[in-house]
Amino acid sequence: MKVLKFGGTSVGSAARMKEVARLVNDGQKKIVVLSAMSGTTNTLVEISDYLHKKNIHAASETINALQQKYRHHVDELYAHDDCKQKAWEIISSIFDNIRSYTKGLFTLYEEKIILAQGELISTQMFNLYLQEQGINSVLLPALDYVRTDKDSEPDLHFIRKHLGELVEKNSDADIYVTQGYICRNIYNEIDNLQRGGSDYTASLVGAAIDADEIQIWTDIDGLHNNDPRVVEHTFPIRKLSFDEAAELAYFGAKILHPTCVQPAKSANIPVRLLNTMEPEAPGTLISNDTERGKIKAIAVKDNITAIKIKSSRMLLAYGFLRKIFEIFESYHTPIDVVCTSEVGVSMSIDNDKNLDEIVSDLKNYGTVEVDTDLCTVCVVGDLRYENLGFEAKIVDALRDIPVRMISYGGSRYNMTFLIKAEDKVKALQMLNDKLFNHDEGKA
Repeated sequence: MKVLKFGGTSVGSAARMKEVARLVNDGQKKIVVLSAMSGTTNTLVEISDYLHKKNIHAASETINALQQKYRHHVDELYAHDDCKQKAWEIISSIFDNIRSYTKGLFTLYEEKIILAQGELISTQMFNLYLQEQGINSVLLPALDYVRTDKDSEPDLHFIRKHLGELVEKNSDADIYVTQGYICRNIYNEIDNLQRGGSDYTASLVGAAIDADEIQIWTDIDGLHNNDPRVVEHTFPIRKLSFDEAAELAYFGAKILHPTCVQPAKSANIPVRLLNTMEPEAPGTLISNDTERGKIKAIAVKDNITAIKIKSSRMLLAYGFLRKIFEIFESYHTPIDVVCTSEVGVSMSIDNDKNLDEIVSDLKNYGTVEVDTDLCTVCVVGDLRYENLGFEAKIVDALRDIPVRMISYGGSRYNMTFLIKAEDKVKALQMLNDKLFNHDEGKA
């Protein structure tokens, strides 16, 4: 059995939902994971923000506008009046529930309930449409089987056990429809896997049922070798290893959630990235296989801050780095890239929320310099040190770009450069021109 995940743009209108229904109705059993319709989660976040601020009037207006938008979706999606009526009753009940939170205390607990409603709507609408088309489908509520543990990590044993029971109970169904993103936490409260978490759900579901393949359907033909929005002559990558995909996702490739590949990698289940707008395109296949001796892609991460601590106390001292890293840990701020010398250490972060406090604490250990408006450019591929010449080729491509920091050797799969944000587009294009044979890439 395969697991197919469709993102918000793929189910963003009645026409798109009909196309997804056509794609999944091929006579093979499958589990279909859906995100909320595009724009819905953002609007639910806006409603929650109004409720936190006790702006009940603005929250109510936004709720009404979103409900009216779904009225149009219902009218366009279903052909029969009884299905339209049933869908509207489901949606009205959900919006009445959202409205109930305008009348009392509103906390993070209530916010997470509201944020779950987008997936609950899209999956019920889609399942009802499949049934209208005569397809034997059943809804598997994610809140019945996706649970996180005390560390807010997915409880894989719980997911496997309870999803298996649900599938077995509905073994005669041809298509199973379920929600991405949403879950319950260790306290049985409605929670979520963070933004982008529908990819994660698909991977968890695939691992839980030992799927033949996990398919992530988006609105682009696979993962490109560079950012097609700002770089000329990019092309889709046909094959990636899980490690390469993880590096690209972490360092800025938006098509894939960074955590998505981990459950699939552990279970050795291939992940295929496909395009709902061009379903015949081959997309990108991600597996445990590595193509030796190839540079695959370039990713970029924006809004990076660099921090340099210089201190003679580092010289021949032990424990210095531990003290530095503990400061970042105390403010829950992950470090991206680290470079050290005998008298200094430089590191980059993408979250500057507690920057002032971090800098203040670091000054206890040395002189601190901060650079902002930077970005990290990551070159990904088979970059083992035995592969002679790749490093020189990459560095040569950036010969006209001022480089703030270079990281290589922490992984076999990436070489990372920290540069000024204003040089990003030029750097990406120069790397693209130098590293890739476009005719070969497009083949």
